[in-house]
Amino acid sequence: MPLLNVRNLHVHYGKIHALRGVSLSLGEDQIVTLIGANGAGKSTTLRAISGILAVTDGDVVLEGESLKELPAHRIVAKGIVQVPEGRRIFSRLTVAENLRLGAFLRHDKRGIAAMEARALDMFPALKERLTQVAGTLSGGEQQMLAIARGLMANPRVLLLDEPSMGLAPILVQKIFDTILEVRKQGIPVLLVEQNAFLSLQIADYGYVIETGEVVLEGPGPELLANPQVKEAYLG
Repeated sequence: MPLLNVRNLHVHYGKIHALRGVSLSLGEDQIVTLIGANGAGKSTTLRAISGILAVTDGDVVLEGESLKELPAHRIVAKGIVQVPEGRRIFSRLTVAENLRLGAFLRHDKRGIAAMEARALDMFPALKERLTQVAGTLSGGEQQMLAIARGLMANPRVLLLDEPSMGLAPILVQKIFDTILEVRKQGIPVLLVEQNAFLSLQIADYGYVIETGEVVLEGPGPELLANPQVKEAYLG
C-alpha cells in the first residue's frame, strides 16, 4: 500500500471545476513530481491534499487513514506538511523564530532540538543567521528556511510547491540537491515544479496534469524520454 494515496480528487472554485478526478500515489522514500503548465491544477492538488481547499469528491489517504474530513492543522499533525509557493516565511521574525514556528504542533523538546540540528546541518547558511531577520535573507536562503521550517514539523510526507521559482540557476541546483537529501533522510517528497527537466531527473515517478486531469504518468526517466513531454514541457 502506498504511504499517500490520492483518489479521484475533485475540487471546484465556485462553478469552475479545477480538479477532475486526480489520482496519484507516493511510496516510502520516493520523490514523485507533478508537472504541467501554469493553471493546470498542480498547486490546487497540493492545497487539496493539505486541507487548505475543500474537496468536492474523492479522498486523500495517508497510511490507510482518510484525511478528507480533517482541517488543515489536523492534517499537518498527521504528518503531511506543505512548503508553499512563494516561501511564505515570517519576514519580521528571525530565522530561529521561523524554525520554531514550524514545530508549533510538537511538544517533544528533544525531538524538536534534534530536528533543528538536522535542518541546520542541511542548510549551514541558516546556522550562521539564526538571529537575522528572515526578510533580509536572499531569495535562496529564504527558500532554504521555508524547507527547514517544514522539516521542523517532522513530516511523514513533504509537499513542495515550486521551490525553485525565481532563483538563480546555481541556487536551483542547490534546491534540487536538497530535495534529494530530504529523501535520504527518509522523508518522501511530492514535488510541484515548473522546471520539468530537473524535477523528472530526480523523480522516481511523475504525473503530467492538464486542465485539472492527469493525462500521463510513469517513472521519471520514462517521462523524460517521452516525445509528448519533451515537446510540451522540455523545449
